Amino acid sequence: MAVPKRRQSKSRQKMRRGASRWRAPIFKSCSECGSRVPSHIACPSCGYYAGRKVLEVDAL
Repeated sequence: MAVPKRRQSKSRQKMRRGASRWRAPIFKSCSECGSRVPSHIACPSCGYYAGRKVLEVDAL
């Protein structure tokens, strides 16, 4: 069975674990209504995606 030849240093171990840290989601503003929307998702408030209407949104 394969066994590591040398022990990994503490800094290398921390660098490896640092890649899996939590990151805040990145939001963009909708070009039609200006609300904050995640990337690649149609705007839930106005129904636009990439400059065209893709969802019918009922007014409250």
